Amino acid sequence: MKTIEDLKKFYRETLYVALLPLEKQRKKIISVITISGIVIGAVVLIICLIIMGSAKNGGLVFVMIPVVIGLIAFGISYYIVSKGYKRQFKSAIIEKLVKFFDESLFYDQESGIPVSKYMTSRIFPKDPDRYKGEDYIGGKLDKTEIEFSEVHSEYKTESTDSKGNRHTTWHTIFKGIFFIADFNKSFDGVTVILPDVAERMFGFLGKMLQEYNFTRGKLIKLEDPEFEKEFAVYGDNQVTARYILSTSLMERIMEFKKKTGRPIHLSFVNSKVYIAVSYDKNLFEPKLFNTILDFNMVLEYYKDLALLIGIVEDLNLNNRIWSKS
Repeated sequence: MKTIEDLKKFYRETLYVALLPLEKQRKKIISVITISGIVIGAVVLIICLIIMGSAKNGGLVFVMIPVVIGLIAFGISYYIVSKGYKRQFKSAIIEKLVKFFDESLFYDQESGIPVSKYMTSRIFPKDPDRYKGEDYIGGKLDKTEIEFSEVHSEYKTESTDSKGNRHTTWHTIFKGIFFIADFNKSFDGVTVILPDVAERMFGFLGKMLQEYNFTRGKLIKLEDPEFEKEFAVYGDNQVTARYILSTSLMERIMEFKKKTGRPIHLSFVNSKVYIAVSYDKNLFEPKLFNTILDFNMVLEYYKDLALLIGIVEDLNLNNRIWSKS
């Protein structure tokens, strides 16, 4: 794995030069957004004053119309002027950072893990009504093929109010990084590892609820009480699950969870490992109102990438002692 000192050298020799024109572009965009905000705000204010001056009763209700339209117009202008900049930033900087870790890796900001692979993992059994993947990274690290991207999956519910109007509400199933890799053991079947929320919240009752999770298969009992405090393991074969989850791997999964400080879900399906790491932010989006010439900005992207690319080392996936080449 590349060190911070390697990154500092790479920043000085390669990234800083690429960041300079983007920093100029960022400042121009902020100027455009500021001017747009002032113009739109002034127009909205004038219209509101005219409405309040001419309307005797209920003027405040009509004032909301230009305010809402103004906010929408500002949002559209912000999206238009910043979209191209974000795309250029990812092409110029994130792509170089990915190659900095390993030349065999490639980056595609427009692609993502397809929904078919997301569903194959069996981590989130509910079919999403809306699914988006972006910022795809893939390649081969030593013996292990990996791929991951940002994923946001949602389902919708529909309701009808007292006036008969239908409303659609969107709910997040998963938002974060979805990671797939070859596992270092050959196996068939499915083993799913979920955060053990039930037992932590409800104790013995939660443990009973785990037993009857009909969508997940059988609850697998393991010999590691610390692991079972953090995770609930389900699978279609007790022997296969124990074969996969060696004492060493359970320790590594626990360490990885501590390292991320985030909820993680895993599954092992037909000789592949799937890992879902929850995030509430877009990892590779540039911050428009902060300078991008600050090394700490690059360091933040480096740490996120190191965490994800480092999964291969963290779970020891290149160790092929179990007759898998």
